[in-house]
Amino acid sequence: MTDDASRPTSSVTMREAVRADVPRIAALIMLGAPVQRLTRAEIEAEAADPAYLAAFDAVAASPDNTLFVAERDGEVVGTLQVTLIPGLVARGRRRAKLESVHVDPALRGGGIGAQMVAFATAFAADRGAGLVELTSNKTRQDAHRFYRRLGFDQSHEGFKKELG
Repeated sequence: MTDDASRPTSSVTMREAVRADVPRIAALIMLGAPVQRLTRAEIEAEAADPAYLAAFDAVAASPDNTLFVAERDGEVVGTLQVTLIPGLVARGRRRAKLESVHVDPALRGGGIGAQMVAFATAFAADRGAGLVELTSNKTRQDAHRFYRRLGFDQSHEGFKKELG
């Protein structure tokens, strides 16, 4: 991790995630699901599944992926992943994809997400990205307003296909 990856913001500090963060990261992702049907106890039990540690190890091993957490007062309150993608479009412009942008639902609306996205955008630009993109579930209208407010355009329609 480089020094610029732990710059503090006004209310959160961004840092690269470590293995010990994995249960909290998994819980934040589940809490951010469009339809949350699990209890907090069920989320904590699911977040302890070893598959999350294996997934973390794969992300951490990739030089083009970085998983971050946002901390406030020593507690992980948000997470996001930045993936750097080379390509041929626009004379080989590198792009960054933001994945799994989640803030603790109890803390939304307080500027944490905006600070996280600003940090991720600067991180990507520092590594040569000329474009930042992300996707958001169609049902998450509040998230869509949030991203538009941060200057993102809804320029494309996304598609997904489950493979297994």
